Amino acid sequence: MELEKIEAVVEAVLFAMGEAVSTDKLAAAIGHDGETTRRLVHQMMDRYNSREGGMEIIELEDSFQLCTRREYYDALIRVAKQPKKYVLTDVQLEVLSIVAYKQPVTRQEVEKIRGVNSDHALNRLVEYGLVGEAGRLDAPGRPILFGTTEEFLRNFGVRSTEELPTVQPELVEEMKTEAEEEVQLKLNL
Repeated sequence: MELEKIEAVVEAVLFAMGEAVSTDKLAAAIGHDGETTRRLVHQMMDRYNSREGGMEIIELEDSFQLCTRREYYDALIRVAKQPKKYVLTDVQLEVLSIVAYKQPVTRQEVEKIRGVNSDHALNRLVEYGLVGEAGRLDAPGRPILFGTTEEFLRNFGVRSTEELPTVQPELVEEMKTEAEEEVQLKLNL
């Protein structure tokens, strides 16, 4: 198959699916191996980025998605039904951070880290599609393991969780000290 035809197939698949498509599925569609497919899609991404079009291809872990460029989002929502917007509370952001950095993680582990019940915040994050079931823990009761989703990656503008900022060890120690002082103040009251 000639290159233009292969790229047309990739573009058609990405457009029709409307969500991220794994490299393996794209490779199967064009009849090439994963590495060749990944290289081809990266070339397409460069071409999309070099022009002033309204579409772009983004990479999400080992998947690719065709989507509208962010700078044209306002024009899009004037035509389409206004998407449901949500605002994350501090508690939800805290729970989301724990899931993102500790995943896969159980509800109990999140609550142990926070020290309080986190059911509502975790349920909201699942409802928003930022967190989802990532399997089951092989333990009594087989509790659900939670992890971040592709929607999380899209919303936070990262290709994978490896791109999340690292927490500096000095800040961790500072936060531990502050927490210990806060607990000590409560005990003294």
